[in-house]
Parts: sequence; C-alpha cells; structure tokens
Amino acid sequence: MLRRQPFDLKEYVGRVQSGPCFICEIVAGNPEHRHHIVYQDDLAIVFLNKYPTLYGYTLVAPREHREQVTGDFTLDQYLALQRVIYRVAEALRQVVPTERVYILTLGSQQGNSHVHWHIVPLPPGVPYREQQLEALRMEKGVLELSDQELKSLAARILQAMAGSQSTAFNR
Repeated sequence: MLRRQPFDLKEYVGRVQSGPCFICEIVAGNPEHRHHIVYQDDLAIVFLNKYPTLYGYTLVAPREHREQVTGDFTLDQYLALQRVIYRVAEALRQVVPTERVYILTLGSQQGNSHVHWHIVPLPPGVPYREQQLEALRMEKGVLELSDQELKSLAARILQAMAGSQSTAFNR
C-alpha cells in the first residue's frame, strides 16, 4: 500500500492562479518546476504528475502554450496529440496494474490554462464509491513517492511507449 502525504490545496490554488504557467516552465527547463519527464518531442511533452493521487498519474501537453482543448488546434494537430495520449495510456496499462484508464482534460482560464490531459490508471479493486472523480481528489492527500521511484516509473513508461507500434506525430 502506497503512503499518502497531506496536500495544501489552498496553497496550490494560489500558486497556479498567480504564478507562471507550470507547463511552459517545465518545457523551458526551469529547475523550480522540475517534473519527471517521460517523453517529449517537437510537439508534446509527457510527464508524471507532481501531486499524484493514483500511481502512474501522467500528464500530456502540447509544448506550445495553447489554452483551448480543441479550438487552438487544427484537426491534424489535435489527432497527433491524441495519438500520444493513446500511447501513454497503453504504456501505463502495461506498466501499472490497471482496471481502467481515466483520460480527461482539466484546467481553467483562471489557473492551469495550458491545455493538458490527465492519464490516470485506476488500480484493480478500488470500491466504486472511491473511483472516478473521487479517486482524483487531492484533499485526501497525494502519494508519497521517492525521486528514485518516480524516475524508475518514468523510465518504464517510456520503455513501454517505445515498444508501441504507432508513431507520435504524423505531419
């Protein structure tokens, strides 16, 4: 059983509403916004959630700052991102025991405005009342994972993605 640590939701909300775009900071390599990057190419970046509620919780974002989940992309660009999301979800299913993979986009023009997708593997055996949005709630704390655990997980996901037959972007 993975340990949880308390999470200060009020501090987090204040930071995302007043600070710089965390995804743009990750893309720029800002060490103050360090995350475990799983994969990146010219159009997308994939990284582990810094505050995971479930093991394997991964984010996919376009490298460029875009704010509208469909409106800021051509159909081809959107579908290219969906191919990456598919590859990440399939890699997670190979690496982490998974009953179901949740894929959703969250954010707001008021905070975390850079479009990104959450790919979250639900482990087998979670009671129904603790699934879906309830499983994503940070108020219950976030998983306490060591840097080495996160580094290993990121490497395993990347290795599984590398074994995927599909290409990330077909232009």
